[in-house]
Amino acid sequence: MNIKKSILLRVRVAFLFAVLFAIAIVVKTAHIQFAEGEKWEAMGERISFDYKRVKATRGNIYSDNGSLLATSLPFYKVAFDATLPNDDIFNKGVDSLAYNLSRFFKDKSKTDYRRMLIDARKSGKQYIILNRKRIDYQEKKMMMTWPIFREGRLRGGTIFEKVDIRYRPFSNLSGRTIGYVNENDKGVGLEYSFNKQLGGQDGYAYYQKIAGGVWKPIFDANNVKAVNGLDIQTTLDINLQDVAETALYKAMKQHDAADGLIVVMEVKTGAIKAISNLSSDGHGNFHEKYNFAAAQLFEPGSTFKLVTMMALLEDSPIELSDSIDTGNGEFDFYNKTVRDHEEGGLGTVSIQEAFEHSSNVAMAKLVDKHFGLRPQKFVDYIDQLKLSKPLGLQIIGEPTPKIKRPGQKGWSGISLPWMAYGYGFEITPLHTLALYNAVANDGEMIKPVFVKSVKHADQEEDVFDTQVINKKICSTKTLNKLKLLLEGVVENGTAKNIKGTHYRIAGKTGTAQILEKGRYTRKYITSFVGYFPAHQPKYSAIVLIKNPRGWHQYGSSVAAPVFKEVADNIYARDINLHRPLDTKKFVAQDKLPVIRAGNQHELTMLCNALGISNRSLTEEEWVKSASNGGSVKWKKAIHGRDIVPDVTGMTFRDAIYLLENSGLSVSYEGKGRVIRQSLNPGGRIEKGSRIFIRLG
Repeated sequence: MNIKKSILLRVRVAFLFAVLFAIAIVVKTAHIQFAEGEKWEAMGERISFDYKRVKATRGNIYSDNGSLLATSLPFYKVAFDATLPNDDIFNKGVDSLAYNLSRFFKDKSKTDYRRMLIDARKSGKQYIILNRKRIDYQEKKMMMTWPIFREGRLRGGTIFEKVDIRYRPFSNLSGRTIGYVNENDKGVGLEYSFNKQLGGQDGYAYYQKIAGGVWKPIFDANNVKAVNGLDIQTTLDINLQDVAETALYKAMKQHDAADGLIVVMEVKTGAIKAISNLSSDGHGNFHEKYNFAAAQLFEPGSTFKLVTMMALLEDSPIELSDSIDTGNGEFDFYNKTVRDHEEGGLGTVSIQEAFEHSSNVAMAKLVDKHFGLRPQKFVDYIDQLKLSKPLGLQIIGEPTPKIKRPGQKGWSGISLPWMAYGYGFEITPLHTLALYNAVANDGEMIKPVFVKSVKHADQEEDVFDTQVINKKICSTKTLNKLKLLLEGVVENGTAKNIKGTHYRIAGKTGTAQILEKGRYTRKYITSFVGYFPAHQPKYSAIVLIKNPRGWHQYGSSVAAPVFKEVADNIYARDINLHRPLDTKKFVAQDKLPVIRAGNQHELTMLCNALGISNRSLTEEEWVKSASNGGSVKWKKAIHGRDIVPDVTGMTFRDAIYLLENSGLSVSYEGKGRVIRQSLNPGGRIEKGSRIFIRLG
């Protein structure tokens, strides 16, 4: 009786397939396609068919060196068509198959699985899911050796339905930036922003609805095959990402902070090498919940003073050496009081010192004096720096900055002085980083880049080159002064606690009160943004830590040390940042001693005492040396009134004498003779100019 039923059932299935094939031919001939999800009944039977979407395999996301950041791994659902194995195959293998299923899944006994298989066969079920657990490829290969299953799909009824699962080899590292896409094609980060490229082109296939509301795939020649997605290669450096995230995590743990972020960018290309956004879970741990760097607006606080100084240097006659009276650190503007963070104030200081020590009073007074009657001119500088519009990032979700403007609702007499030190408007941290990166990049502002290229295997389908936002943010004269100011912050000012030993850092601290329900609270956003090495910048970075709890509440003590830790690690790893050994120091004994530059009278006496032949080509007091066989020649060195002298090769004593007599303020690093100077010899000296010399 069972055999007759089975034969009748097979005849009915064959007949239905013939009907479906005929329908497909008609559809194809008439150039009609069933839309996804469109259902129909066959020959009056209660068997529903559906034309369903088959997901394409999603493309991979790679780091800058090709390490996998996200990939789709194949997993499988295990199902079974109980009608396909013949009696001999089924009866001989059912006990062993039930045993293997029970031992593997560990959710049912062998008896339960045996009963499930036999009941499915008796009732003629063509599709039952044996277990909801998804198996991997190796497990699938193992199952294909089991009794009944090893006979394959047509003889054994084995059904392995492929399901792609997104996998991140580095777990949650930069998780919010890599992002995700959900079942509704909504999401965040690069996964969502590049969903079209990564997602590929889905295919379509016929499915049959059978008992229990389960949809069973029908293999048909008219099914449309899916086209797998393309890969994207990001700019992220996995090693640097780990260093940055670890440093940020450690600082947030130490200060019991609410939220924090760090972004490291390559100066010349705008490539984001590391980005981490962490939030507290309230239990002492921190996770990536939101991309604050790219998608959150903040009042920038004192880091905005760079814009203030740029506007003042470009549009007023001030000099860095000019004096400004900050009094006791408090100054009233209308009905509001502007305060400095240093108790008792700075008194009367130079404008450079006011910036280095982050005086709110000084910035507010200067802006009110020079832009008070023309506030729109100051706002125009913000617009020219592209800080009032989205940067146009590759990541979807970037907000529009909130900038107050004269004449708009909410603008008052206090608005301009408050803007001078970073209050009353909001921009993203990446806006701030792009600005400081522009200073490091000789004035050229470029767009931050997250993705280098879109690839099909090794072939590049699309390449994303560096995009310039602003070719020149200010004049070269102003730019040199801004660099001097940012170095001074670390060398002499609020960030001198991160002053380097082997390399120099330039940057600015920031501390801004948090606005809640229209009132400023005792909670703070601490930040540090800058670049390094200061005289040949390769990287820029921003660190922002929100609401640190405890004694430390300022950017200098909370955010700046994170910047320094990351910068130190990069410096240690990148040999190209290190100064090369001066081979001229290692002179063979039979060669002339190293005599390069200095006072001609002293050098002549030294050579005569050593028995070295020498002669002069100039009567100048300060000379450079040149070898001439076994003798030394003295020639004129560049120096003069209001001219940057050439002090390379000189001793520290001689260099300091010449430079300071020329009207330059000198900062230095190292020991020995001068091997490099920051200002080019022969250039005109501006009032208040500072020069950096490296000794070695």
